[in-house]
Amino acid sequence: MTGTPLRVGLVGYGLAGSVFHAPLIAATEGLVLDTVVTSNQERQAQARAEFPDVRLAAGPDELFARADELDLVVVASPNKTHVPLATAALQAGLPVVVDKPVAGTAAEARDLAALAEGRGLLLSVFQNRRWDNDFLTLRRLIADGELGDVWRFESRFERWRPKPKGGWRESGDPAEIGGLLYDLGSHVVDQALVLFGPVTQVYAESVIRRAGAETDDDTFIALTHAGGVRSHLYVSATAAQLGPRFRVLGSQAGYVKYGLDPQEAALREGARPGPEGWGREDESLWGRVGAGESPVTGGGRPVPTLPGDYPAYYAAVAAALREGAPNPVTAHEAAATLDVLEAARRSARDGVVVQL
Repeated sequence: MTGTPLRVGLVGYGLAGSVFHAPLIAATEGLVLDTVVTSNQERQAQARAEFPDVRLAAGPDELFARADELDLVVVASPNKTHVPLATAALQAGLPVVVDKPVAGTAAEARDLAALAEGRGLLLSVFQNRRWDNDFLTLRRLIADGELGDVWRFESRFERWRPKPKGGWRESGDPAEIGGLLYDLGSHVVDQALVLFGPVTQVYAESVIRRAGAETDDDTFIALTHAGGVRSHLYVSATAAQLGPRFRVLGSQAGYVKYGLDPQEAALREGARPGPEGWGREDESLWGRVGAGESPVTGGGRPVPTLPGDYPAYYAAVAAALREGAPNPVTAHEAAATLDVLEAARRSARDGVVVQL
């Protein structure tokens, strides 16, 4: 990619900003991390240590005041700030990437999309787990017809955290948009919609299991897709034994895959995209495809897991801004996910199946 790099302002330098966005932006040809916005002095020092040339701002107003010096704003701050910050960035004439969930409601997401479209600006949502190794592998298996017609999709994003960690993600205040339904649920629902399309029915069970927890920490969502596939999605912080990440059953075979994509762990440990082998996992973790056999006892055949590729997201954002290439994740797609999450919350609250 030629030309002057696009200058990126990153709002927020907590987990999302420091572990995911900043390293991925810095690793993307054609992008440069220009400014980090955080009022936390420790995080300012961390950002400067990791990116010596970065400029620092204590608040987003400082960033928007020099909008003409930037080409993209990334919103990686707490969920409740996503809509106001994205709105301000768009009104300042800047394209925006927003971490998931883009908003608390589908209506807000569609309003943001309309604002961006009216101004001719990119609005993209960071759904990085579309580039997980297991998800890329499953998409390939389905496209190649390895499973036949998929009948049931089981997806689990489970953790064992018997004690709440606190913070806004586990706050019971609805304004914070916390809880696992909107956190991990945003990932598993988005993946189901990408694979199998629109949903007609939603049923959910959502509970608070841990002492002292304020919001949902163990949730199950059942989706009926318009094409007939049934998705069963589990997100939990209370799983003492972790189930398979994917169990996908088709008319010819099934695919079972355990373990999480290694990219997040690598980023947390300070590794950076670029070296050969990024996103690859050990052969012992490969999933298996078969019929009438148990993968636990070695049944089926091992399928090499494709490398995970989080860097592909920002490469696609850069291409969209420079060349008019497709937006990798649109706000309308994010709104469809929020339609399902809102229906799941209503289903769990009222004990009903919600029609979409």
